[in-house]
Amino acid sequence: MTADLKTVLDGGRYFEGPRWHRRRLWFVDCMARTLLSISLSGELQQHATVTDDTPCGLGVLPDGDIVVLTMFKKRLLRFADGKLSLYADLSHIATGTIDDMIIDGQGRAYVGDLGFDLPPPEGRGAVGRIILVMPDGSARVVADGLRFPNGIAVSSDHCRLVVAEMDGACLADYDMAPDGGLHLRGRLGRMSDPDGICLDRDGAVWVASFTEGAFVRIGRDGVERQRIAVPDRRALACALGGADRSTLFCLSAATSYEELRKGKSVSRIDVVEVDTPGDGYP
Repeated sequence: MTADLKTVLDGGRYFEGPRWHRRRLWFVDCMARTLLSISLSGELQQHATVTDDTPCGLGVLPDGDIVVLTMFKKRLLRFADGKLSLYADLSHIATGTIDDMIIDGQGRAYVGDLGFDLPPPEGRGAVGRIILVMPDGSARVVADGLRFPNGIAVSSDHCRLVVAEMDGACLADYDMAPDGGLHLRGRLGRMSDPDGICLDRDGAVWVASFTEGAFVRIGRDGVERQRIAVPDRRALACALGGADRSTLFCLSAATSYEELRKGKSVSRIDVVEVDTPGDGYP
């Protein structure tokens, strides 16, 4: 399926972290180090620049403020009143580069810790973790044994968290405890290099499969239900937004792992209408 895709933004460098918030899609351009947002009509705004690190994941706090993850200094930055300020410093707890994150409806941030520093070393194993940052600033590890944790999504009832395991070529599916703790239910699906993800109201997961160049919908039983191809491109991340959350935002790039190491990438955002609305966070 490709015919219904509509491009709303092209010519960026490397878009990540899409989150639908206040009738706009918020995201970062990692390589340009910028925080951006765009309307469905294509009206683009640049909100902030991260001068000293690479931004990647995003979250939205209950009060509407945006939180931006920066990868190598292992920080979360709060965007409020037009400025970025320190929200949480995870350098004391993260054992590697931090990559993606999500904030749930209770203001709890779930952050992926790769367990190693990028670029990825050979033979790195299942060393990834999820760090939970509570609204009071306290942080603890709530999951480990992950193979390159990437995109993270939380259901609207705060009972389920899913994380893409990029090296594991699958989704890790967790039950959430009332205190934010996680218990591994199992692993779902098979896809190459899963990156960003989002949930829908059927409990299915939309997955950006980087090396397959496709956005794949995986049911709760782990079976592929739908596929949206972006030929000759890499699928980076996705989010469900729009008035009824039935618009799937598909972030992709013309690049490769080799080109990324050289800083070569051209990114765009496409949209397509889907049958099942989004659920939870993002």
